[in-house]
Amino acid sequence: MKTENLKYSDGEITLQGYLAYDEMRMGKRPGVLVVHEAGGLGGHPKMRARMLAKMGYIAFAVDLYGEGKCGASIEESRAMMNNLSKDPAVHRARANAGLKALTVQPNVDKKRLAAIGFCFGGMTVLELARNGAQLKGVVSFHGLLSTKVPAEPGQVNASVLVFNGAKDPLVPRSDVKAFENEMQNAGADWQVINYGDTVHSFTNPWADGSDAPYILYNKRSAARAWAAMREFFDEVLEAG
Repeated sequence: MKTENLKYSDGEITLQGYLAYDEMRMGKRPGVLVVHEAGGLGGHPKMRARMLAKMGYIAFAVDLYGEGKCGASIEESRAMMNNLSKDPAVHRARANAGLKALTVQPNVDKKRLAAIGFCFGGMTVLELARNGAQLKGVVSFHGLLSTKVPAEPGQVNASVLVFNGAKDPLVPRSDVKAFENEMQNAGADWQVINYGDTVHSFTNPWADGSDAPYILYNKRSAARAWAAMREFFDEVLEAG
């Protein structure tokens, strides 16, 4: 497997992502964007990029904050997330810069693109879908579902798959219902899967509850969600 740090930009902001692919595979392959949690491009999204590369995809883990910056505390991470997400146009542009960096890779099939995201990254890939990005599918793992700019009818091109912890206090049932109504009104192809006895960050093995009791890994729910994502990609990317 080949991995490398890849510099790209959003206007004057220099960003540093993480590219992973199997260099032994020839020809065009689907590309998958990987978007990190509020804390920045750390070990978890890079691990997921490598897992996707082993599955045959070209995976690019983006940097939303610049220069690969990661939050040193939950408070700093939350501040960085809020600073970017307060302006939906800026947030979406930053995500699209990462998508562009993926699509220009020589072996990426531009007609078979998808995006996955975790926590803040889940929110980010949903913003890409709402903005009409040319993606076959987006997958949100324990992402925030609320938005300042709901999707308009006919605007969502991607199939949408959301994995949510049923006990996640950051995603109340009212947000889930509002999201479902938004996707229904937009005419999107969507589904939401709620995992019982599961809270926030349930896919992250490093989430041990030390930052907050509701930020906790759940091995069973994580495995089920990843397996469902693989099946979803087999369908929308025709990779099976």
